Amino acid sequence: MVELLDPQPGEAILEVASGFGDTGFLAAPRLEPGGTLVSTDAAPEMVAAAERRAAELGLEGVSFGVEDAALLTLADEAFDGVLCRWGLMLVPEMDSAAREMHRVLRPGGRAAIAVWAEPDRNDWMTAAGRAAVELGLMERPDPEAPGPFRLAGEGRLAAVLEGAGFGVPTVEDVTMTWRAPSLDEWWATVRDMSPTTGALLERVGHERGRALQEAAAGRLAKYVAPDGTLEVPSVARVALATKS
Repeated sequence: MVELLDPQPGEAILEVASGFGDTGFLAAPRLEPGGTLVSTDAAPEMVAAAERRAAELGLEGVSFGVEDAALLTLADEAFDGVLCRWGLMLVPEMDSAAREMHRVLRPGGRAAIAVWAEPDRNDWMTAAGRAAVELGLMERPDPEAPGPFRLAGEGRLAAVLEGAGFGVPTVEDVTMTWRAPSLDEWWATVRDMSPTTGALLERVGHERGRALQEAAAGRLAKYVAPDGTLEVPSVARVALATKS
């Protein structure tokens, strides 16, 4: 994402739905001297965590704010670039968020936006949900509802960005590998990271929760190495969008 955005010294970059701020922090050194990074997220806890990480890394020229991606309080044409990693598809008012990113960019500005590719290419994320559906513990999710695969369909990300006024010269699939020391460690991470899975486990109780864990782990068994470590292929989709 940072390579696509190509931040330059002196530029102002906004990160939307920044989480812990990692993507923006990769861009920050390229803005020196004289540039600025504004790291924002809708969750105050995330913003506070990003501030702590920036302090630990000794980053300068970074400011932070709690911002709703669909209703930014930032000025028109205030930024040269926008970063948003794995956030746009989670915003309920997704189209409004795309328009807001366009609004705050200066003419000639660009945005690097990452979403997840198709569910079948991201087993590490889908194993628990698909196992829950097969066990009758939950209904199949609405593909149009806010969620990780809302923009996974071919052409969907570009269509949303173009609808907001962007040109979209580049859309690339980026392959990754999701690693864990064991299937149990993977399950602990999914349980903690996924509100849907966490709420489901609380509702169904220990016995059915254990059955869900075993069924989900079975879906990933083919990715387990002889030493028990887990390496699951994963694919994200990244777009470079430009404002005329």
